[in-house]
Amino acid sequence: MMLWEPTFGLGLNSPELFKAEGDKKVIHQLVSYYNQDQNAPIPEGVNPVDIAALMKCYLASLPEPLTTFELYNEIRDARSSIHAMKNTLKKIPTVNYMTLELITALLLRVCQKSLVNKMDARTLATEMAPILIWQRGQSPHQYDQFWNHSAKSSSKKHMDSNSNSSAWEMLEDEDENADASSPIPLDDGQPIDLGAIDAIQCLIEHHNAIFTDANETVWR
Repeated sequence: MMLWEPTFGLGLNSPELFKAEGDKKVIHQLVSYYNQDQNAPIPEGVNPVDIAALMKCYLASLPEPLTTFELYNEIRDARSSIHAMKNTLKKIPTVNYMTLELITALLLRVCQKSLVNKMDARTLATEMAPILIWQRGQSPHQYDQFWNHSAKSSSKKHMDSNSNSSAWEMLEDEDENADASSPIPLDDGQPIDLGAIDAIQCLIEHHNAIFTDANETVWR
């Protein structure tokens, strides 16, 4: 899927990338765009902040986190050991592993520009942990308002069938009359999962050591 390829370019310098709120109208348009062609390149001129927000919303819409429910405790427990984390991640499905590797590789690139974009590894981990690691029954509901509840309900059957396009379809069904200026809510008042944040920070800071057997990420 072309969307996940790190083609941000100079966008890596964007202040608060993966933290700043995206434009709902733009994100809705991008969802429609990628539903038509999942291999399409990122449209020229799109704000990197909107692309980052779209990535977060997509990940949050998955029926299960990339790290899986089964390995929730094990991944959190491995946060202080590169060796343990590396071995634990080998237990998740291949597609999850490859996607997690690509996302954390991009986050590493972002934090390497932290003097400019103000997003160091800890800040990125704080933003991304809730949508990469969560327990069963505790999905990141703070993103529910990005799409209307009726659309979410009608798409649930597609998510349950593990359709690759289900998350996109759910986002695309958003009410087009919704207030496009409304920010994407990022705080639902849930307790902060420090163990999950530490785990994602570990994946970012020690990415190259943890994913040594992954295919090399090609930066365009």
